[in-house]
Amino acid sequence: MVQLNEVRAGERTVALPAHTDAGIYFIGTIRTPWTDRRAAPRQGCTDGPPCRIEVAPPWDQGLDGIARFARLEVLYWLHRSRRDLVLQSPRDDGAVRGTFALRSPARPNPIGSAIVELVTVEGPVLVVRGLDCLDGTPLVDLKPDRSLFRPPAREGGA
Repeated sequence: MVQLNEVRAGERTVALPAHTDAGIYFIGTIRTPWTDRRAAPRQGCTDGPPCRIEVAPPWDQGLDGIARFARLEVLYWLHRSRRDLVLQSPRDDGAVRGTFALRSPARPNPIGSAIVELVTVEGPVLVVRGLDCLDGTPLVDLKPDRSLFRPPAREGGA
């Protein structure tokens, strides 16, 4: 069972820097059925419950044309996650791995990502399936799923 803010055997924390290097504009809020990490799924599934992505003004203007895409990549800020773990034992099974070898929400920059199925667009609200984050999670960005695009042909045939 996941315990909040525990440090398990073999895990290692580091002191966080005194300042950050960049700023992020939260462009909206994600609404899901989950208010507790222990209840949220570990990975989102497109057969999961519908969730709402509420895009705030003035960023909602950027939704023009988004309904043409069946899948979106959603980037979000895992605002309730630890940021100081560099070694983790996510299953508490004694096996320890580096943070960057895991999809754990505990990371120096807790940015989550999910490929979601777009169900409908209701003005500034996107109804999607496939999220795994907590209700009230800040939205960082939205993009069409890159697997829907082909890279441009390179000039010169190389």
